[in-house]
Amino acid sequence: MRSTFSVIFYQKKEKLKKDGTNPIMGRITVDGTMSQFSCKVSCDPKIWESKGGHAKGKTIAARDVNRELEKIRASIVKHYQEIKLRDDYVTAEKVKNAFLGLEYRQHTLMTLFAQWNEEYEKKVEGGLNSKTTLVRYKTIYKHVGNFMQYQYHVSDMTLKEILPSFISDFEVYLKTQEHLKHNSVKKYVCAIMMLMHRAHQNGWVMHYPFSDYQIREEETEKGFLTKDELQTMMNLPRLNAKRTFIRDLFIFCAFTGLAYIDLENLREENIVKNPVDDSLWIHTRRQKTGVAENVKLLPIPLAIYKKYRGLCDDGRVFDVPPYYSCNGILKTIAKMCGIQKQVTWHQGRHTMATVVCLSNGMPLEVVSSVLGHKSIESTQIYAKITQEKLGCEIDTLASKLAKIEQFVPSIEMVI
Repeated sequence: MRSTFSVIFYQKKEKLKKDGTNPIMGRITVDGTMSQFSCKVSCDPKIWESKGGHAKGKTIAARDVNRELEKIRASIVKHYQEIKLRDDYVTAEKVKNAFLGLEYRQHTLMTLFAQWNEEYEKKVEGGLNSKTTLVRYKTIYKHVGNFMQYQYHVSDMTLKEILPSFISDFEVYLKTQEHLKHNSVKKYVCAIMMLMHRAHQNGWVMHYPFSDYQIREEETEKGFLTKDELQTMMNLPRLNAKRTFIRDLFIFCAFTGLAYIDLENLREENIVKNPVDDSLWIHTRRQKTGVAENVKLLPIPLAIYKKYRGLCDDGRVFDVPPYYSCNGILKTIAKMCGIQKQVTWHQGRHTMATVVCLSNGMPLEVVSSVLGHKSIESTQIYAKITQEKLGCEIDTLASKLAKIEQFVPSIEMVI
């Protein structure tokens, strides 16, 4: 197909400057896509020819305006032809960015990343995104800066300089120099891939450089507390007030399936009474997915809720400490319980799915609804059969076989 391309100029009539002139705007159109820009030129509206997009007459002012506009047109045409020869497709945004010098010169990886973090922080402040994810983005930002200094001896790179090898080199750096595990590395490199996708969509780079790169998440076993470990933690004596509070919050998550961020955001208005039996339920939406999460307060979390109810004067149910503080105290509590495994806060959610729900016969699709998952595939990672559950299943099978045996005639072994 033949490509359509045009450049027109027009006056911004609604903006009158002090000298009585109006600024001239430019509009680039390529195959139906349009992009506008300021020409940094102004013209007296009395001599402006709207139909032709130029100044009329032979005055010095008219000639000066038309000369500048022709320079702009020639530069835009040159950039259009270069991009058309170089790339698979051309957009008006690409041509405009090339003309304005934004294509390569002003956009660098670190400035793009910093801008992303600033935008994300505003969303966090508005309650739209997770603070934990923002912390991760800021950590990745630091790792990228350290990587470029280590690998290329520079503090930043223009987007044009980002080669396909950048992402694989970054992966190797994270594993060998920062000693990060594979799934953490995947999250970090995917952030860079996302930024470069964004740059490509905005026309800041002509090609997405990582189209041939792939990294898959490794299967990992989701840790959880066993029934005995959970019981030991609940019965642990001689805890000070702060450790008792953190222990209670973790137990609350282990019997409700709330993630840390959803526990932190839990408000009194999310605790709803069922009119049928007056039981209390948590009705909320997961911040991570936005999916509804409806959980009945069983006796243990109900007791914890009543214990701390009314201590917050801002409508929250619990005055939850920062995540890393909670995790640190939780590890101390686990050590006091004699639990050898690495206990993290999110294991409360795993424990809810595995020990509280699945081990007591709750169907997987019901567990998926309780946990607020978008699909049952997300729930399947929690479906780890505990030794207790496995033993119960074997005992059930044995009892069924015992009933069958009375109908089977005895068979003597023939030698």
